[in-house]
Amino acid sequence: MSLVPQILSEVFPQFQSTNEISASANARIDWKETPEAHVFKADLPGLKKEEVKVEVEEGRVLQISGERAAEKEDKNDIWHRMERGRGKFLRRFYLPENTKTDEVKATMENGVLTVTVPKQEVKKTEAKTIEITG
Repeated sequence: MSLVPQILSEVFPQFQSTNEISASANARIDWKETPEAHVFKADLPGLKKEEVKVEVEEGRVLQISGERAAEKEDKNDIWHRMERGRGKFLRRFYLPENTKTDEVKATMENGVLTVTVPKQEVKKTEAKTIEITG
């Protein structure tokens, strides 16, 4: 059975977002599990890899954060619509026990961040015969 992704803030209330993190700038992230790894993909259009931070905290908490800067405004500009998110974003995911958190890799191409967390092979224990005494 595949592990169901769990967002930390939904599992642990102490990890709720703070007021300084803009909901409109929150990155949408897909999480899939393959036989070899857990793969996270985030659409971050317009951001450079230097503006995004990927960390593993507290052993098994994957954190993806960054900031979309506001566009420079001219006092003569008249805005008709402002829908693109800006501000800080932060997402945290509780990783399953079968992950190799020391081998996490992240790449960014065409505004898509891909974070790959390899899985450990789960060793199956063999049955051990216990001698009955008495």
